[in-house]
Amino acid sequence: MARPRPVALVILDGWGVSDTAPTAVSQAHTENLRRLKEQYPNTCLEAAGEAVGLMPGQMGDSNVGHLN
Repeated sequence: MARPRPVALVILDGWGVSDTAPTAVSQAHTENLRRLKEQYPNTCLEAAGEAVGLMPGQMGDSNVGHLN
């Protein structure tokens, strides 16, 4: 059996991700995060709306995304 490897859950509050529109985050020089993303497996999670148990169209806040 393979030895368990460490895992890190990193929550970047207010860090938006967009595939199309340039954002302040995409324009910033974030060399350490870029390097980590290139070197290690990663994914983005949905932290709003129905993905965190809210009703369709219901507004939430950052606490909803953190708790679910």
